[in-house]
This record gives sequence, C-alpha cells and structure tokens, in this order.
Amino acid sequence: MFVWPPGDLNPEQEAAIKEPGSVFLVACPGSGKTRTLTYKVARLLSTLTSEKQWVIAITYTHRAADEIEERVERLGVGTAQLWIGTIHSFCLDWIIRPYAIYHPDLRDGFKVIDSHDAEVLLTELCAPYASQRVTYWDCGYHFTPAGRVLSCETKKRAAVGAILDRYHQRLKANRQLDYELILQCAYDLIVKNPTIGVLLNSLLTAVLVDEYQDTKEIQYAILAEILKAGDRKTAAFVVGDPNQAIYGSLGGYAITAAQFGAIANVNFREMELSQNYRSSKRIVGYFANYNVHATKIEAAAKHKDHVSLISFDTKTSKDELEGELIRLIRHSAETLGIPHHEICIVAPQWVHLAGMTRRLVAAMPDYRFDGPGMVPFARDIDNFWYKLSRIVLTEASPGMYVRRLRWAAEVLTALDDAGANVSDLSRKTLLRECNSVSLVEQDGLTYLRQFFDLLFARIGIDYCKFPALLDHHQAFFESSTARIARLTKEGAAFISDIATFRRVFETRSGITLSTIHGVKGAEFDTVIAYALLEGMVPHFADAAGDISANKLLYVIASRAKKHLHLIAERGRMRGGGRGEYEATRVLAVCGFTYDVVP
Repeated sequence: MFVWPPGDLNPEQEAAIKEPGSVFLVACPGSGKTRTLTYKVARLLSTLTSEKQWVIAITYTHRAADEIEERVERLGVGTAQLWIGTIHSFCLDWIIRPYAIYHPDLRDGFKVIDSHDAEVLLTELCAPYASQRVTYWDCGYHFTPAGRVLSCETKKRAAVGAILDRYHQRLKANRQLDYELILQCAYDLIVKNPTIGVLLNSLLTAVLVDEYQDTKEIQYAILAEILKAGDRKTAAFVVGDPNQAIYGSLGGYAITAAQFGAIANVNFREMELSQNYRSSKRIVGYFANYNVHATKIEAAAKHKDHVSLISFDTKTSKDELEGELIRLIRHSAETLGIPHHEICIVAPQWVHLAGMTRRLVAAMPDYRFDGPGMVPFARDIDNFWYKLSRIVLTEASPGMYVRRLRWAAEVLTALDDAGANVSDLSRKTLLRECNSVSLVEQDGLTYLRQFFDLLFARIGIDYCKFPALLDHHQAFFESSTARIARLTKEGAAFISDIATFRRVFETRSGITLSTIHGVKGAEFDTVIAYALLEGMVPHFADAAGDISANKLLYVIASRAKKHLHLIAERGRMRGGGRGEYEATRVLAVCGFTYDVVP
C-alpha cells in the first residue's frame, strides 16, 4: 500500500485519505485539495487487486487532470489503471462509444462537434432574430434529467428556444453531438440500459469528483446510476467548496452530501479541510466576509502574518482606470518586489479585458502579460489538431517528457478512432518524429500547417482521407484565423507570431489577465480586480443576486496570497439612459478597514 513520510499531510488530509468508505469533503481555498486528491488516488491505485479494476477521477478541466496524474506518477505510483479527465470525456470513453449501438441517435455513428462548429451553426440560426437582438451568446443551455434549461434572459427565451429546436434538429440529422448532448445521451443510455451501470460498478473501484460545486445535475445523475448499481461496490470521494459555486448559469450547483447520497444510495462521511496554506491572516479574514456557507477557514500559510495590503477604490473613473492599473502593477512589482507571474488582473468578462489588455501591453513594454484571452487558438481539447499542437508547440525537455508522452497516447488513440492505421506507431516514435521536424516559419498558423503536413508525410498517413481529421483540421484553422483577426483588430498584432503560440503551453511567466471564472483554482501574490459593479458582479441576469455576488467576491479575494486591490470604477454607464453603474452592493456594505496604496 502507498505510504507517505510523516509530515507530508495534516491530520484532516490524512483522515480523508485513509477513510475506507465514501467521503464528501468540503475544502476551503488553499487547503491542499489537489494534494489530498493526488494522495487519495495514489493510495487507491496501490490497493487494486486485479488488472480489471479501475480508479476514475473526474476533474473540471483537462489541465487539472494533467496535474493530478503527473503528481501521482511523481509519487512513484503507476497510473495504468487510472482514468482521469472531464465528465464529457468520461461519458464518451466509458458510456457512449462502448454502448452507442443502444441509442437510436447514435447507433449509425456520430461525430462530436467542437465549440467553433457549434458557434457557426448557432450564429447562422440566430440571423432571422437579429431584430430581437438575439445572438449566439444568448444561446447557452444545459440539460437536466427533466429536460433542457436555457440561460438567457426571460424576454429572449421564446426566440432562443426556437433557435435551439432547429439547432438540435440539424445536429440530429447530421448525427452530431455537442458537449451538452454528450451528457444527455450518456444519461439516456445509462438510465434506459441499467446493465451499463452494473458493469461499470463492477469495474470501477472508486470514483473521485473534483470541484463538485461546479457539477451539473445531469452529471450527478449519471454518476449516481453507476454508484448505486451492483450492490455499492464503487466508493465515491467527492471534493469541493460550495462557496465557490459560480457556474450556476451553466447548470453547476453545490449538491449536499445528503442529496447526492440519496440519489446514489451512498452513505457519505462528511469531512472538511479547513487549513488555508495560501493566504495571509488578513486576506483570509477579508474573504471570510463573503462566506455564504459558513465553512471553517483557518490561516496556516508560512506567510500568514504577512502585512497584507487590501484596498477598495470607488473614486477612479473609467478613463483613469488604465493609469491606476499601471500604478498598482508597478507598486507590486517595483516597490514590493512581487514577481510578474505572481500578479493577476481580474475582471468580470472578457469584454472588459480585451481592450485593457491591448493598452497595458502597449503602455508597459518592459512587462510580459499572459492569459487565456491572449491565446491565438481555442483550447478545444476534443479537436484532434489541438491535441497534436500541444506536442508541436512544446520543447522536448526532461520536465515535459511524461506529459508529452501522455499527449502522444491521446493523439494515437484519436488517429485510431478516425480510422487511421497506427499499428506501427508508438508514443515514443510519434514524439521522435515530432522532435525531428524543424521549421523557420514565424507566422503561427502557417507554422502549424507546414508542421502538420511534414509530420504526416513522415509517419505515412494521408489525413485528407479521413473525414473526421479533415473536419477537425478545417474547424481548428477557421476558428484560429477568426480569433487572430479579432485580437489583431484590437491591437494585439503580436498574437500571430509563433512565439505567442508557444507560450500557450509554457509555464506562466507574465502578469495574468483573466475573468473571475477563469481564475478559479489559481493563486497569486497580488490580485487586482476591477469592474466590481452591480449588474456585472453579479451579472444583471443572475437571479441569485447577492448570493452570487458573495461567491464571486469570495473567489476573487481567495486567489490572493499577500495583497488584494478591488476597484469599482466610476463612469461606466448603463444602456437606455439608466445612469451610472454603482459598486457591487455586498462589496460596498462590507465593514472592513481598507488600506490606501501609496
């Protein structure tokens, strides 16, 4: 059995890992949740008694899956019987692909469309509703076990419902699935064919769920069908923080242990991680003001007594905002000595960040800026060419070897699924061929086109003969071209350079710019947040109101390790002559003694 040296874990972490039954673990920010998950996975893998047994870990992002798997491997535990990834990938690999023949819409074959394809189709279908100001961005939806739920504002629901009806008709006619349909089809299969759940229950020793507060009702239902089948052979380890449940508009919600236990027929032991190893006492004390679920949080960081600056600015105008951000950045970096990669700028939406990013890059040429908004192509993990680009754009270094080897396995699996003969290719062979291609091209997209063509010529596969690969190729380059054109128009001409492409998969080295949702899970010495205005934080269409505002502010503030600067700028005007946006209400009334940044 996997064991760890004394002192590696605190008593709360150790108790959760050693608990033999099902666990429902509430983990406060900075409590070592990923570490606990990693050790739990390692311990479970080390106790498997048959090659037919599996440990399944469901993560919110592929990046989190990569991190946990790499940590397990560094602990010296083999991962051959570990499956780790997102719920969509799990549904495809374990339910849909093996049992598609039992679903009327899937039995004759299917194709998963990426976000670009979905956007193109929905944009086309929205065109007749332009007079009602309905766009692609209004067409968000998700499924529950009871049916489809729209995320748009009430006055647009009739139009959006009609658009989505046509959208789903078109997908069905073309035997296509988008990400939400993956979940619905997996749910239909496992509910209507109970033997699927029984079989999975017999194979899966344990199912771990990370970030449960972001999980959708239909996802809980799918996992419950597995957990309750086969006389409770599969244990569950569910981890998250209900205070960080900020994906309600996408269907995520923080289920309770009692609720999940009832639908999954599981007796959970409720446990907690309450030691915050991230933030100073002052930061912890501040974000505790927004603790909706009254979870226990105790500052335990080595720097817990750090003299933290926490400021709240309601005087800076929108026109002065750029200058104030520059001042706060320089104060952090040049006065306090904070490394650039330990500074983060946060705003509610990308619409607030796009233009500001361009201006900061131009105004601060001696600083480097990173962030998803500066990525030249969509992070569409299910697109074959995105999978391959991860290998193409990263260096063949010892530190990247394990990760690139895993990526190579994913590429080979995708090639095999597309119908290509990969019997003569191994993971190492594919990496060796990738490492052998050398180009001097400086335009990122041209570089990738040339690289892909040369690589496939070397491995003797004509990807044009495989419809799935060809469709993905078109989607990858069309969406990337559109993205680069938009960012270039906004002033980020550098975005098309191969150097920018390579930075997508590099370790963070510059100042991060991110939305509130995008920054979840990250941590920085200094966090600077702006546009903290009622109607933006929370969004005006968010029915949860102050509860959502508390959770968003909790997420923002709990990212900070040492310093936190909050800005509710003046001069942002509401449409229709409704006056000026005001500071987010729960932020404005928070009784806290803020600092003045010199």
